[in-house]
Amino acid sequence: MRRFDLELAVGLFVLAGILCLGYLSIKLGRMEVIGGSGYELEAIFSNAGGLKNGASVVISGVEVGRVRDISLDDYQAKVVLLLPEDVKIQEDAIASIKTKGLIGEKYVEITPGASDRILRPGERIRDTQPAVDLEQLISSYVFGKL
Repeated sequence: MRRFDLELAVGLFVLAGILCLGYLSIKLGRMEVIGGSGYELEAIFSNAGGLKNGASVVISGVEVGRVRDISLDDYQAKVVLLLPEDVKIQEDAIASIKTKGLIGEKYVEITPGASDRILRPGERIRDTQPAVDLEQLISSYVFGKL
């Protein structure tokens, strides 16, 4: 009977450890198990330049959302952004793909506009700036085309 109690305690401890590991993996990976809260906006870029699903959406240096989806739409990159309900984006805002550091990960930076009209869920940010192609810049500099 004593051996059974010890095995049960060890089993419960292992199960609790696996549950904690799963929870931390989801939280640290910033994954969504059951739909995300907030609303979606779209932005069309001529070049997504290495942007990935789950990348940060930043306004004034503050992370406010995530990239929900990236797809091809009429030979351009259609990026769906998930933003919280309390973050309002003006109609004339600019969405840019930026890089953290010299060769770091990509993120979307939104520069607020001055318009009084706020974009509604599902609408599109009209002004976009694609990612800077570092290889193209270096080759232009090396071959004197800059």
